[in-house]
Amino acid sequence: MVTTLQCDIVSAESQIYSGSVELLVATGVEGELGVCFGHAALLTRLIPGPIRVVEQGGDEQVYYASGGFLEVQGDVVTVLADTAVRADDIDEAAAETARKDAEEALANQQGEIDYSRASSQLAEATAQLAALRKLKNRAGRG
Repeated sequence: MVTTLQCDIVSAESQIYSGSVELLVATGVEGELGVCFGHAALLTRLIPGPIRVVEQGGDEQVYYASGGFLEVQGDVVTVLADTAVRADDIDEAAAETARKDAEEALANQQGEIDYSRASSQLAEATAQLAALRKLKNRAGRG
């Protein structure tokens, strides 16, 4: 018998996902984190990266979160994301351009503020591309 968790993924703008899941995998500050039924209570910070949701029945959904928090309480897992989107909705060309621009800015940085901003933009663009790769691999397109 498979037991599930209630999963909610919300951003500042809207609720992105709500449903019963067998597993949620997200990227925390300590690395990739999997949450399934019976997980201990937890609150952790998320870094930019993919969020993979395995729904009841085995269907998978991939999302991208730019950072935020993941909370596990009882049989509920909640992702409070700064920004979150379905991986299908990410513009791959725009993410690749942003990654290249950030790499160029890092190579030509003028000060600490420029470096910090470019480094953050590079991490976000790279994480968006990672979410797209997970989606493509799941669909056998990558």
